[in-house]
Amino acid sequence: MIDFSYSELQDNVRQMVHWFAENEVRPIALAADRTHRIPDEFIRKVKEIGLSMGPVPKEVGGEGGGAGEKKDKKGTRQNNRLSVIGAEEMAWGDPAVILCLPGPGLGGPPVNIMGTKEQKERFLGIFTRPEPLWGAYGLTEPGAGSDVAGIRTTAVKDGDHYLLNGTKCFITNGARASWVVVFATVDRSKGRAGHRAFMVEKGTPGFSVGKLEEKMGLRASETAELVLDNVRVHQDNLLGGEAYYEGKEGFMGAMKTFDSTRPMVAAMAVGIARAAYERAVEFAKEHFELGRPIGRYHYVQELLARSKRRIDASRLLVYRAAWMADAELPNAKEASMSKAYAARTAVEVLSDVVQVMGAAGVVHDHFVEKWFRDIKVYDIFEGTGEIQRIVISKRILKDLKSF
Repeated sequence: MIDFSYSELQDNVRQMVHWFAENEVRPIALAADRTHRIPDEFIRKVKEIGLSMGPVPKEVGGEGGGAGEKKDKKGTRQNNRLSVIGAEEMAWGDPAVILCLPGPGLGGPPVNIMGTKEQKERFLGIFTRPEPLWGAYGLTEPGAGSDVAGIRTTAVKDGDHYLLNGTKCFITNGARASWVVVFATVDRSKGRAGHRAFMVEKGTPGFSVGKLEEKMGLRASETAELVLDNVRVHQDNLLGGEAYYEGKEGFMGAMKTFDSTRPMVAAMAVGIARAAYERAVEFAKEHFELGRPIGRYHYVQELLARSKRRIDASRLLVYRAAWMADAELPNAKEASMSKAYAARTAVEVLSDVVQVMGAAGVVHDHFVEKWFRDIKVYDIFEGTGEIQRIVISKRILKDLKSF
């Protein structure tokens, strides 16, 4: 009924990415956190070996990610499972670095889900070029984060173009991206039915970077404010075309993106928690209090045991949500469950690890202190824990009309 083993491909990916995380990512992580940037030579190396943030479908010249790609022995697609396995291992190496990898990033899923064939070729095909390039996803606004339905960026039709006005914030790789998927509304009175998604290309007049954020954690990852001031976008850049938006497809496109990306974000949280847990286990074996290893004390044992079982439970939730996505089963509830549980678990695990390690866990320029700063945002971005619980409860109580 349930197979807990990795396929040959999954295990190969896990081992390869772990080796890379241990030997290439960990050595640069602390310096990248201090300088707030990833070395150019590392980005070039990543590009050369084919690692990217988000798959590029074979139909546009990439290595995979299209329908029917990379099937398991039962004939089920396994792209999402491969993604969460790789995400955990890379985040184990360093969570900020994984967000800086070249590729379509969070902008890739909406293009794959909503885009026409021509748009996929045009906007995803660029990632087959030898130079490192980035895509980005522009949904969050100063007054609309978790409340996605409340976006205020406007899109006004002007002949065969749209004029976009508004501000997007906390956009990963927003300043370096070749294009950004920008969500806007053509009519706020229509609510979600008024949402549209536009491909806004770097260099478009009126499209500018407002500021780069100074953050508590993930400091090597670029997080930008983007300003749209009468940005003129051709209707060919309306993702999916006019016919796609009969009903609430713009909003649903944004939500479907989260169904595939939330398990990956949850997997990153698992990777960070696992890295910290492993460091705490080593510490408990090597450090002594009152003449014996601290791992001999019941309190320390309880903290480590609790961390281990929560990490393992989180990973299983992630794998279930990813398997459902691969099997093309509705997984909104399961994706939110994995994100809500794994992110909160990781925050609690890091707190327990710092408790085990004491002063050694909060010393600046040590990994545990860095991970402690990094982890909190995983309970916030891609939908806060509170939003995830609303999504879960709505799916559970879907037959209650007044809910």
